[in-house]
Amino acid sequence: MGAKLSINKRMPAIFVGHGSPMNAISDNRYTRAWVARSALMPRPRALLSVSAHWFTRGTGVTAMLAPKTIHDFGGFPEELYQVRYPAPGDPDLAAEIQSLLKPATVHLDSSWGLDHGTWQVAIHLFPDADVPVVQLSIDATQPPQFHYDLGRRLAPLRDQGILILGSGNIVHNLGTLDRREGTPAFDWAARFSDFVRESLLRRDHPALIGYATRGKDAALSVPTPEHYLPLLYALGTQNDYDSADIFVEGCELGSLDMMSVAL
Repeated sequence: MGAKLSINKRMPAIFVGHGSPMNAISDNRYTRAWVARSALMPRPRALLSVSAHWFTRGTGVTAMLAPKTIHDFGGFPEELYQVRYPAPGDPDLAAEIQSLLKPATVHLDSSWGLDHGTWQVAIHLFPDADVPVVQLSIDATQPPQFHYDLGRRLAPLRDQGILILGSGNIVHNLGTLDRREGTPAFDWAARFSDFVRESLLRRDHPALIGYATRGKDAALSVPTPEHYLPLLYALGTQNDYDSADIFVEGCELGSLDMMSVAL
């Protein structure tokens, strides 16, 4: 569980490569890195998550008191479907986010909950489920710049004790996975991962927003944008004093990159 420090301290923003839903119940080097990162952070007032798995037309924010745990996947062991993450919601924070993101239209949602992109990470960051969680959807109709700009508007929340989490994968191509154990990153996946890492360390936001200009490497690494875009929300909150700490890296099955970064 994260260290219980003062919530007056500025919170980081993090992007987590969440990978397989099985990471919710697994002990591996990725989940251990998430736990270790939590221990370094001040205790947040709440968690705002932008998950790849709430990809919508328009932007919504969960505004219920008790968000449900959504098992939005198939073909996994029954143990995984029994997991519940009963964190409370925070309707007041949802309303604040709705106001903060103007002039973008954000609707208050009472039907979604917490999908696995959120709870499979949060269960390691805050295993007691005692930190309120609000989830923001990703508008599928908008370009990368729009999502980065929303991140910029969310930045003041970090000074109010809110932990901003982007949850996705910078390389996420399930159609090319090689399920043999130990398969290294494909050449194009490794090149795209290197590009993201170097751009993060150089603070080159325009390059990361314009990732699609990387040609075939980008087209294969990001065949659909929902797993990449959460990175731009976290990135948008970075100020002139924030460093980029890449706290775990790796690639599974050739084309599932697990890079996680704290700003």
